[in-house]
Amino acid sequence: MKIGIMLRHYDQHGGGVRVYTHQLLRALLDLDSGHEFVFLYRNPSLVGTYAHDARVTEVASGSSHVVLWDQLEVPKLVRRCGIDVLYNPKYSIPLGVACPSCWVCHGLDWYVMPWASRRIDRLSHKYLVPRYARKADAIIAVSEVTRKHVLEYLHVPAGKVHTIYSGVDDAFRQPLDAAAGRSLRERYQLPERFVVYSGAIYPPKNFTRLVQAYAQVGPQRGVSLVIAGGENRFLSEHELRVPEQLGLGNWVRWLGWVEPALLPTLYQLSQGLLLPSLFESFGLPVAEAMAAGCPVLTADCYGTKEVAADAALLVNPESVEDIAGGLSRLIEDESLRARLAIAGRERMKGTTWRRCAEETLMVLENLVAARRATG
Repeated sequence: MKIGIMLRHYDQHGGGVRVYTHQLLRALLDLDSGHEFVFLYRNPSLVGTYAHDARVTEVASGSSHVVLWDQLEVPKLVRRCGIDVLYNPKYSIPLGVACPSCWVCHGLDWYVMPWASRRIDRLSHKYLVPRYARKADAIIAVSEVTRKHVLEYLHVPAGKVHTIYSGVDDAFRQPLDAAAGRSLRERYQLPERFVVYSGAIYPPKNFTRLVQAYAQVGPQRGVSLVIAGGENRFLSEHELRVPEQLGLGNWVRWLGWVEPALLPTLYQLSQGLLLPSLFESFGLPVAEAMAAGCPVLTADCYGTKEVAADAALLVNPESVEDIAGGLSRLIEDESLRARLAIAGRERMKGTTWRRCAEETLMVLENLVAARRATG
């Protein structure tokens, strides 16, 4: 069959959805399924990215607005290319497309905590996302928590929502390379002992409470906080100033966006990943850190609780004291860190992009088979 994949977000900066998309495309092509793929870009300069693969056709059609691209340009490309099933690794699907369609739900924090979204985004969540949900023949949820939220907030039949966990790159499962560790320390002037926060900063990430908890624990014990990413995604510019306001000075190290290839080493050098988010649908940094053998402190709710279970230190994300208490245990208890490192690796053994790709492909194949069976 000919699978069309919407990729207007392919070159967006950073973020878990971009990692998901790039890794999933690679895994789909590694399966050697015999299917053809049509990659649909909004950015014409991306055409040729997969020129080395004869199974991939790349087409582009620009538009000044993302909604116009979704709803007007993509259906034209679907018809022109004879696509059998349309798939979007991100939210949205054309409402006028005739072939079966499927999109990936990476979480519905906008419904769970609407106060944490921009007003313009709330309009999309209210008027567009429910229509995408009704139109799609299938929706892939990245966790069981996400699946439950799709059913609760978008009111679609349970049979068309499929839970397929994200994967973790095998690079995170490799043992620490001493030379790579020394190189990374020199490149970023990393402190001897540190914990790490990885990701952008926006309200669900709970960054202020994280820093407040760290301030109570880290400097006293000679442990720095390293921030990989740390850009204001939306509504959190004031949070970027919290470390300075708390007088943390040189105790907090901002690295900016770190190349994905360097993250395994960063996690392995650290004493733990801190991600006590108010909401995560899956928590890709949690899964990656666990696979790398990095002890994890995360929230006892939503996707991180589901993904980490008893292989991480779970805390109440709304309590600075609970986060601080967990961090204190993580820093001081070497045997706890060792146990979490082993448990995390074990829990992430089956969390691969190949499995994610196989299960995704099965959903798409079933959609085409069902459509052909009904004529």
